[in-house]
Amino acid sequence: MKRSLVLIATAVLAAGCGGGGGGNATSEQGQGGGSPAKVTLEWWHLSTTEPLKSLWAQRAKEFEAKNPNVTIKATVLENDAYKAKLTTITQSGKAPDIFATWGGGVLKQQVDAGLVKDITGDVADVLPNFTPASLSAYQIDGKTYGLPTDIGLVGFWYNKKLFEKAGISQPPATWSEYLEDVKKLKAAGITPIALAGKEKWPGHYYWAYLALRIAGLDALKQAAVDKDFTKPDFVAAGQQVKALADLQPFQKGYLGAGYGTPDGQAATMGNGKAAMELMGQWAPAVQKSSGKGLGDDLGFFPFPTVEGGKGSATDGFGGGGGLAVGADAPKEALEFVKFMTEMGNHSKAVEAGGVLPVLKGEESAVKDANLKQVATLLASASGYQLYLDQAYPPAVGQQVNDSVAELIAGTKTPEEVGQDITEVAKSEE
Repeated sequence: MKRSLVLIATAVLAAGCGGGGGGNATSEQGQGGGSPAKVTLEWWHLSTTEPLKSLWAQRAKEFEAKNPNVTIKATVLENDAYKAKLTTITQSGKAPDIFATWGGGVLKQQVDAGLVKDITGDVADVLPNFTPASLSAYQIDGKTYGLPTDIGLVGFWYNKKLFEKAGISQPPATWSEYLEDVKKLKAAGITPIALAGKEKWPGHYYWAYLALRIAGLDALKQAAVDKDFTKPDFVAAGQQVKALADLQPFQKGYLGAGYGTPDGQAATMGNGKAAMELMGQWAPAVQKSSGKGLGDDLGFFPFPTVEGGKGSATDGFGGGGGLAVGADAPKEALEFVKFMTEMGNHSKAVEAGGVLPVLKGEESAVKDANLKQVATLLASASGYQLYLDQAYPPAVGQQVNDSVAELIAGTKTPEEVGQDITEVAKSEE
């Protein structure tokens, strides 16, 4: 995933494929001065669950009503199927007219291949409306290649009742406190952490966040340039992941567990069978759709600081979702992207709990208390790191996921993790 994932709050990680889409083609003719040519826009996205599935379909119908010459044909797939289909079409040298993107290194590879439109000049009038954090993943070398529809933050979602049962009065602020709390939970007979070991991307969050806290944001960005993940601070991040894994904190059978499946990470958490999960802003919705959901017993706390680390406690890690425009798309594709991200349209998705604010001033539309906390942390973040499996080129991101999974499983050392990621990163040069 990678966090893969992740992107659009509830949508990204839902199971199953949606059909869905943009309403019926219209045969109406334009007014006066001749009729505009009929245009069909291919729109690919990942919003397979509510509220976004219906909201996005409604936006498409509204755009068609305003532009009678346009028909929007939507392709809606769940996360992994979407990635596979998009990879196949882009490798053939094509791209949909409008498509969901997480930005970062994956988008850069598509830009370098000439598949994505540079929309810098076209969106100059609306760029000031967006928060800097939400835009950052879609801006490459000073140019803009997409507009954000969601932004979020990975952090710990926890069961207040289970914390109380273990005698933990408040969430941990430091990593050493976190490890102590894991021990307290185990001593109380409670499974500390739910993890989808089978899917790998959830595990990469631990190594990535520890690297962010120990090495710092600049070090992660520098690693993308010098392709070196063997430095002491990266090894130290791996050592702390190993220290956690050595406590055997995960649910029974976690190595074979999926994320959104009935017996997976989100369901384990949502059914009260584990005290914590490290996950993005979509976690509450997936806990509820995969399991029962925790209601008022669910809380959130940011990833702890690491004593002696170079990273800031207010640096965030996560990602969001955006919309990019294919290089050969008609002008109506860009108009639709701007339409989707207008305040009046986008804030409806925020109010429905489908996404978090990407536009300045949308914060008041967030109703859920936990999501409001996430939005507040995002608004005050001193720095922001995109998921590593999206920030780096695809092969490097996949190696991060694979190596960290092996580290957690005990089959790879912290040093080997850094060496293996470095080897793949250098082979991409």
